[in-house]
Amino acid sequence: MITAPLLQLNNTSALEDYNIKKEHPTDCIIALAGNPNVGKSTVFNALTGMHQHTGNWPGKTVTNARGICSHHGKKYILVDIPGTYSLLSHSKEEEAARDFLCYGNIDAVIAVCDATCLERNLNLVLQILEITPKVVVCINLMDEAKKKKIDIDQEKLSTLLGVPVVTTSAKRKAGLTKLMDTVEQLLSSPPTRAYCVTYPQPIESAISSLATYFQEENKTTARRTAKQLLEQNEFPKEFSQIENLENTWNHEKELLNEQYQTKEAFQDVIVSSLVKQAEKIGKAVLHFGNEAYETRDRKIDRLLTGKLTGIPLMLLLFAGIFWLTITGANYPSQMLSQLFTFLEKLFYAGCVHIGLPTWVCEMLCSGIFRVVGWIVSVMLPPMAIFFPLFTLLEDLGYLPRIAFNMDKAFQSCKACGKQALTMCMGFGCNAAGVVGCRIIDSPRERLIAVLTNSFVPCNGRFPTLIALITIFFAGSSPYSSLWQALYLTLAVALGVLMTFLVSRFLSKTILRGHPSSFALELPPYRKPNIGKILIRSVFDRTLYVLGRALAVAAPAGLVLWLCANVQIGSQTILTYISQFLNPFAGWVGLDGVILTAFLLGLPANEIVVPIMLMAYLSKGSLEEASSLLQMKAVFLENGWTQITAICTMVFCLFHWPCSTTLLTIKKETKSSKWMIVSALLPALVGLILCFLIHSVSRLFY
Repeated sequence: MITAPLLQLNNTSALEDYNIKKEHPTDCIIALAGNPNVGKSTVFNALTGMHQHTGNWPGKTVTNARGICSHHGKKYILVDIPGTYSLLSHSKEEEAARDFLCYGNIDAVIAVCDATCLERNLNLVLQILEITPKVVVCINLMDEAKKKKIDIDQEKLSTLLGVPVVTTSAKRKAGLTKLMDTVEQLLSSPPTRAYCVTYPQPIESAISSLATYFQEENKTTARRTAKQLLEQNEFPKEFSQIENLENTWNHEKELLNEQYQTKEAFQDVIVSSLVKQAEKIGKAVLHFGNEAYETRDRKIDRLLTGKLTGIPLMLLLFAGIFWLTITGANYPSQMLSQLFTFLEKLFYAGCVHIGLPTWVCEMLCSGIFRVVGWIVSVMLPPMAIFFPLFTLLEDLGYLPRIAFNMDKAFQSCKACGKQALTMCMGFGCNAAGVVGCRIIDSPRERLIAVLTNSFVPCNGRFPTLIALITIFFAGSSPYSSLWQALYLTLAVALGVLMTFLVSRFLSKTILRGHPSSFALELPPYRKPNIGKILIRSVFDRTLYVLGRALAVAAPAGLVLWLCANVQIGSQTILTYISQFLNPFAGWVGLDGVILTAFLLGLPANEIVVPIMLMAYLSKGSLEEASSLLQMKAVFLENGWTQITAICTMVFCLFHWPCSTTLLTIKKETKSSKWMIVSALLPALVGLILCFLIHSVSRLFY
């Protein structure tokens, strides 16, 4: 018999990793669990208010949110764990959610469900009840269910599950007091037994045989441990001290292997049993008045996910977002540029006033401060527009539709359809897209998504692309902004196409494997919460990405100033570098200055064009042309043609990621090797494409 706390399986983190510290022994720890898009975070925010913070699980990159809720003089520590559809999943977020529920020192669980799709959510609820009966089922979004005339028999559901059920509308803060009253009551008199999922007879027999070895544990825990043991391919050494357990396990596994030939077949039976019983309970408690809202959603989905309309509408939508970003960012960028120019003069005057040498003043002002000012003025306005628009699509429920539209293409590339979501995140910032790859379960597919994320242009590459499109292709007509958006959309489409091709190449060579399947939820369309959109887009994305860029901008400014001002003989270091690279650059339709600008622009893509101007004009600091016409004149004087512009745009699309993204890749993959591969792979693709474009052009010009 075993009396020690349950040991974890599958080499998961130590038990103490999931123990939450209590400030007082009477504090209670409550886990908030649920599927994605059920309003779990809204419940958490409404209960905790401003008394919350985020952090990582010890030894993991997965974040969790914790907050304090005081109710009737008692303190509850609420932990908002990552949303998950199942406790059988294996992504980092879903593993963390499962392990905290299984091994954390929680006192109770609030299982949040969506009232508009309760039947699907009950699958997770049943799995949680296999872990503990101390569960309060919170049926959220009752306001939306009322609109759709969905009626839920709350009392019958509570009777069937054996645990209390509370209905809420967290957005309106309705039912939350009753929810905490129910949690308080549950802790004072917990249920002795909740709903028990039953499996086919061979599995039930094996569970019963193994559960007898854990009879000193409560019945729920013993049954869960027995089921976990049956899911293992090898007997865990942690249980080797239990007499005769391994023999019984071998016997039961042999019987199950005769019944279910593969582990996948065994898992299918487990999953189907859960789904069928969730459906049975759902049908018993759900009553539908009419399907007007569901019909509306289906009509919209026929357009947004249709075979003929899904992709074109998606491209049109992105073209619209790019147009709004381009048009809306122009004036704020100019204003910020003028502000930093004024501040730079004040800063220089201050440096002179305190008696600093001239070269130090130039280094600080024309080097470090000017680079920082340029990055803020170029990055901040488009990010402040793009990220809220992107978050708006997320809040409306459109991003899962994008994944649905592109899933077949990624599947044909032997990659995961979830890569579509991480690719979309890359439009704002490739570093953010790389972090987003955590949602992909398969390590192989996750690595493919990481290596190819920089094939779509991030926010930092847009200024270079837009400037070259405007100068050489879009012109200065009244409709130039529309042409800019169209050409930019075509550039993005090329990036997406190369993402498919390179993903296919990787899956056929160094990262061979078969694509995994995953459950993709198409949530109902919802009215967006503007306040939440602004907070998430500004603080969690815009300022976060800008802060990381500025962290590398200051030292980059110093290096650039030194390269442009330190002379060896009669020439600067910058000139020597560009002259050295010029012969090779000529083979791919570029020149030494362009290639040097991309190399020195490693810290931030936004400074590539200013470095070009600085080198062409032989200035000792970053230069900003007063107009696009002046910039065009500089380029033409230095031998640029439309082919040069096309090659530069292609190389802007496909070259090494910025230093922030590379460091993020190293952190996520825990490997310098993959960081180097992620830098060389897009650069090699870009150089090959530029060589082909340049070679073909020479046949006609």
